[in-house]
Amino acid sequence: MPAITPGQLAALQRQQSHIRNLCILAHVDHGKTTLSDSLLASNGIISSKLAGKVRYLDSREDEQQRGITMQASAISLYFKVVKQVLEDEEQKRVEDEYLINLIDSPGHVDFSSEVSTASRLCDGALVLVDAVEGVCTQTITVLRQAWRESVRPVLVINKIDRLITELQLTSTEAYLHMNKILEQVNAITSSFFTGDLMEEESRRLERMKAAKDKDISASLAADISDSTESLEGLAGKFFDWSMEEQDDAHIFFDPSLGNVIFASAIDGWAFRPNQFASLYARKLGFKERILAKCLWGDYYFDQKAKKVLTHKQLKGRNLKPMFVQFCLDNIWAVYDSVMMHRDQVKVEKIIATLGLKILPRDLKSRDTKALLTAMFAQWLPLSTAVLLAAVDQIPSPSAAQRVRLPKMLYPNGDAPEEPSTPLDKALYTCDPSTDAPIVAYVSKMVAVPRESMPENRRVQLTADELRERGRLQRLQQQANDDAVSNGKVSLDASASECKVTEPAEASNETSLAQLSQEILVGFARLYSGTIKVGQTLHVLGPKYDPRYPDRHCSQVQVSSLYMIMGSDLQSLPEVPAGNVFGIGGLEGHILKNGTLTSDPSVRNLAGVRNESAPIVRVALEPEDPADMSKLVEGLKMLNQADPCVEVMIQETGEHVILTAGELHLERCLKDLRERFARCDIHVSPPIVPFRETIVMGDLLATADRKGETVQRGFVTIPTSNKVVTLAVRTIPLPSRITTFLTQRAATVRSIVEAKAAKSSKRGDEAEEDVDVNVQETSAIQADEAIMSPDQFAKALQAEFVKAEKDGDAPPGVFQDIVQKIWSLGPKRIGPNILVNRIPGYTRKPYFRATALPMLDDSTSSVSSQIDEDDVLAIPTVGETLSIADVDHAIQTGFQVATLRGPLCNEPVVGTAVLVEDVVMTPPSDENDFRSKIGIIQGQVISAMREACRQGFLDWSPRLKLAMYSCDIQATAEVLGRVYGVISKRRGRIIAEDLKEGTPFWQIQAVLPVVESFGFADEIRKRTSGAASPQLLFSGFEMLDQDPFWVPTTEEELEDLGEKADRENIARKYMDTVRKRKGLFVERKIIEHAEKQRTLRKN
Repeated sequence: MPAITPGQLAALQRQQSHIRNLCILAHVDHGKTTLSDSLLASNGIISSKLAGKVRYLDSREDEQQRGITMQASAISLYFKVVKQVLEDEEQKRVEDEYLINLIDSPGHVDFSSEVSTASRLCDGALVLVDAVEGVCTQTITVLRQAWRESVRPVLVINKIDRLITELQLTSTEAYLHMNKILEQVNAITSSFFTGDLMEEESRRLERMKAAKDKDISASLAADISDSTESLEGLAGKFFDWSMEEQDDAHIFFDPSLGNVIFASAIDGWAFRPNQFASLYARKLGFKERILAKCLWGDYYFDQKAKKVLTHKQLKGRNLKPMFVQFCLDNIWAVYDSVMMHRDQVKVEKIIATLGLKILPRDLKSRDTKALLTAMFAQWLPLSTAVLLAAVDQIPSPSAAQRVRLPKMLYPNGDAPEEPSTPLDKALYTCDPSTDAPIVAYVSKMVAVPRESMPENRRVQLTADELRERGRLQRLQQQANDDAVSNGKVSLDASASECKVTEPAEASNETSLAQLSQEILVGFARLYSGTIKVGQTLHVLGPKYDPRYPDRHCSQVQVSSLYMIMGSDLQSLPEVPAGNVFGIGGLEGHILKNGTLTSDPSVRNLAGVRNESAPIVRVALEPEDPADMSKLVEGLKMLNQADPCVEVMIQETGEHVILTAGELHLERCLKDLRERFARCDIHVSPPIVPFRETIVMGDLLATADRKGETVQRGFVTIPTSNKVVTLAVRTIPLPSRITTFLTQRAATVRSIVEAKAAKSSKRGDEAEEDVDVNVQETSAIQADEAIMSPDQFAKALQAEFVKAEKDGDAPPGVFQDIVQKIWSLGPKRIGPNILVNRIPGYTRKPYFRATALPMLDDSTSSVSSQIDEDDVLAIPTVGETLSIADVDHAIQTGFQVATLRGPLCNEPVVGTAVLVEDVVMTPPSDENDFRSKIGIIQGQVISAMREACRQGFLDWSPRLKLAMYSCDIQATAEVLGRVYGVISKRRGRIIAEDLKEGTPFWQIQAVLPVVESFGFADEIRKRTSGAASPQLLFSGFEMLDQDPFWVPTTEEELEDLGEKADRENIARKYMDTVRKRKGLFVERKIIEHAEKQRTLRKN
């Protein structure tokens, strides 16, 4: 096929019914980029012989070196479909032209954020699965991502050639093997469908209950009240009914439906069963549609009777399934005669039977791979099968947006059945008219070198243009020569014209410096309207809310529009709805992603959920201090260009970046050094987060202090001026409560933000305060719906009751604790609880449905940070001093204590701090008390922080390690080496399974993040590249070892000695973090001073 010009592709952008937006998703090294190369070869962009070798969409140098894709790349392809249509009893040839917007995404877990950005822009996806390795961890992840984004998937079982050449399976064995892969993928998809069904049923029951409580629907409320069944009974009843009514046939992959492709991208062939059905229909006398349905499944062909039999009709006869007989046997025959057992006679017979035109040099060549590829390229071309499947199975933008947009606009499931506003109608129908509102979603920003931009690219002139330019230059030169010969131009004038001044050289240097800079281009999808260069649009950030139009909203002028062709960009004057495109002029307006619109009342489309949380952090500084400004600007550029990286400045002034893993970190540092900052950078050792917690261990619930028996964790501490004395008790929370608060961090965040939004004075401040990265929530990856405050309080109380029943909590300690919660921490959303148990001091429940107004600044008796109706009863001392004056100080002390624990200044989790009493002793001079209230509040903060720390250390402290879940595929020969590396790095094997029909073992393990650096390289070295791990952050896990433990009993002293020669791993981690943070580290520098070795002087 000849090369397609950008003008032809641009012309197809207006034919929405002939546009297909699809991405390629798969586990790492399952053949995505090789498949892309074959599709590009069909458009003449690369040679078909280089498909799989050139890796065209891997435009980065490190992508080519490592052989993996690191960032999503897009390209537009042309595809023509020729059909024979019966019209007026005559066969007519009809040609349809299609525009395929293809996005190739990474498969490595470190770059799963790129998968999120790609799937949001597309309507369909090609999900590749290796025929040998089968379903892997990232396969499940990308299937979940496609389901979440309502993307129509097409399954591609790739690398079938490995079943022939490596595993040497027969065609029947390969059929059974691929059938099991198909069953696994369908089981995964079914689990997503069931989860959504249960969530929808839960929301429906909540709406029914709300209708009853608020009398919104009298008839519905009457039906519920008349029922004698409980709400749980109703849930079971309605849920069963919904399960029966919901049709799940459309969610499964079935080759007979055409949504499964069998392929070998490296050999350039692919097919769907309907292709063979069209070949055999005439020979067998069957209708093509009926034969296509029988070419997959337990259907067998009786050649004598010319009938299709089912499994029950076999009656013991040894017949092959029709898929094996008509499809696989033919492919196996080609491989056998060409590669496995070269038989020239059979090869020529196959070529003649199939009617292929093979060049004599290929037929006689000893390169069997070239002959095989040439045969399949004419018989079962990969590009034809894949692009036909895309046209048939993936919906057009107008059809897809009717399904996808309601979920994007109304993620909580409250979407109306029909669009209620003109804006919704335009979005649902993908209206491309110029009058329709413009709504586009920018999924990420891509950094492009300035010299690679179309406006700065050198233009290749045609032959006619070159001849015309030469003619004009000759005429100009002749005119100059005539003027000089006639004496009309003086030599001084000529010299002055030729003189080059120094400022011109400086400006030239400046322009060269500017040409080396990077430009950010938005990677976007237009859902409505037609966007043109020069238009002014609104940019809506991920936090934009139409109720507050002044926040997180700015205006920008569209400077340029591009068609993305891999690493090349082609300028466009306008882009109609339904297309994927690049947009310039957004630098400084969009950080990671955002929404572009002409109507700011639109619901925000931004906010894509990343599967991998950034967990690895390093501190950066330039080698030359003079380059600090370059580093700062480079970090700003990196923060915009990478959808997953996070850039922050610590309190110490250090610049820190957070990345998803070691490979992601290497890519970011390479970009900083070579593209964005362009300076030498010093990188600190990786900074790994820890968490601090407490357990009861072998300790008693009471402690002996100075001859008195007190409750363990109970501390009484006065302020330095003795005005306030705090009685605080710290106790460990049950593990299920900690898990519940961690999973429901989004709900807690929404409650806190709702409270802050009620206050106009503290709205912005609160919003910034709660916007922190609580990494525990990223580990759990819980798809829980946000609960109302009342629902959250009830659920939390139920968890406390369950914990007490299970024996995980002491009886009576947590009774009615939810009603007495004062605050959560750290940052008001963490898994630690501050509880009010002060006699006579009553506050309203923390989790209540509505927030109350704040006090004016004129009210001085209560801190301005306290809601006046939060406090129901206040015990006062005298007329001026009350607990409400130090209410906020107590909360602040708790927040500080939980943000920086006593072990190594890491956040605390899983503790409950009970404020038992606050004793107020008013100063002798009551008159100047108000002038010292600020000093008293500061001292209360310090006292509360110290009380929490002392109560924490009264228990048995523990460190919680950030953990990776590790998935490795390895053969039995290297299994022992893999186990050795995991054990050396203090990992733990969770499961190991032999993949049936393959020589591979699937190993699942957990590994501390702090021990993971260099793990992948060591695995590859020890196994000679036979195993490669996938590491995904999975949360925090407690290291059950007391960092302060020393041998005390006779048995411990006898086994370990007084010095405890066994290494205390928890102590090692704690001291490492304390040393990094500049905290005191207790260690003996000199063990025996009198036994030091003295070197003799020569």
